[in-house]
Amino acid sequence: MHFISPVLWQFLEKFLSRFPLFPPEASSIAPYADTFFFFLLLISAFGTCVVIAMVVSFSILYRKEKHPVATQIEGSTLLETTWTIIPLALFLICFVWGALLYFRIYNPPTNAMNIYIIGKQWMWKAEHPGGQHEINALHVPTGRAVQLTMISQDVFHSFSIPAFRVKREVIPGRYTTVWFTATKPGTYHLFCTQYCGTLHSQMIGEVVAMTPDDFQRWTAGSTSGASLAQNGERLFASLGCASCHSGSPDAHGPSLAQVYGSKLQMSNGSFVTVDDAFLRDTILNPTMHQVAGYAPIMPTYQGQVSEDGLISLVEYIKNLNSNYRVQQTLNTSQVQTVAPAAAGTGVVNK
Repeated sequence: MHFISPVLWQFLEKFLSRFPLFPPEASSIAPYADTFFFFLLLISAFGTCVVIAMVVSFSILYRKEKHPVATQIEGSTLLETTWTIIPLALFLICFVWGALLYFRIYNPPTNAMNIYIIGKQWMWKAEHPGGQHEINALHVPTGRAVQLTMISQDVFHSFSIPAFRVKREVIPGRYTTVWFTATKPGTYHLFCTQYCGTLHSQMIGEVVAMTPDDFQRWTAGSTSGASLAQNGERLFASLGCASCHSGSPDAHGPSLAQVYGSKLQMSNGSFVTVDDAFLRDTILNPTMHQVAGYAPIMPTYQGQVSEDGLISLVEYIKNLNSNYRVQQTLNTSQVQTVAPAAAGTGVVNK
């Protein structure tokens, strides 16, 4: 540093800040992922250097000029055992370390804040439970675990935030999840890292990590006026779901109050945990999960409800703690319903 002029040093600092070698570590998992990455890089470089050194040294020591006549060299059991056990130990260390890191990345805390992500050619759409909607942007608070529940509306995508060391495939017809805890306020790059069509390179966005107070102000000023659960309640009424899922003893369908997270017995005797994927599959294809004690009379809503509408319905059922709201929807019609044309798109009247 003392041998570099101040002007050149400022230029290098500015250059490296614009073209960093590595993304910043802006999430709680980033230091752990980087430590594992550099460990793999270190042992790979060490192994490469050892192999190159042996090739060069053997080429010199056993060249033809020095040994014109080939001689038989007996093997060494100790040497063979050593070069077998050391790589095996390194591989086992990498396996255990990587497995622990994998489970840490893909098992979100129970109190994580959930945000829905819909991928489509060629944009990202974020749906917050409070009713905030974003296109190619995602606002999150720092210091709080955030779980992303993601699905694709058309083809395979891949949701990647390099600064958070987060990357997860986004698949049509299936929910995938990933989580992170942002540690540094700032704006970070969002990419699709799975080739998804001609404009794949333009499927980018920004993740804005904010302090909890700033995030609270942002959510208060960005709401659309109705939460996802409220939109789901309206769609639930417009589709006539309350007539069968009223919670009464003679109802044609099971009660949905507090069903999320519980275990339901299927008609084949097995038990299934009710999660987001189960609810989505049941709405689109009821015959996949036939609940014991109920006739298979529920119609399919495949092609009638958009991914946005499905997310709203799932969020409504997740927050349905009693059948009181269902009964009000059924008996008093206090919930404003949507027009038939809007029901197919998942768009509700406010």
